[in-house]
Amino acid sequence: MTTHHPIKPAWTCGGCAGEWPCHTRRRELRAEYVGARVSLSLYLAAQLVEAAQHLAHVPAGHLHYRFLGWTR
Repeated sequence: MTTHHPIKPAWTCGGCAGEWPCHTRRRELRAEYVGARVSLSLYLAAQLVEAAQHLAHVPAGHLHYRFLGWTR
């Protein structure tokens, strides 16, 4: 089990205090969803929707890259 879970409503990482998903969690998610890129994107899109409600002050482009842009 990971310690790199999101601390809401700030959406910081519980393991390293960086922006969630942090680099470690991204690596873990890639491994968890190997061969299931669409499922990973759907999971992260759901997280993005929730985060956007909490982080309304953060530019949408930054949130998109932070949650989805790195999955390509």
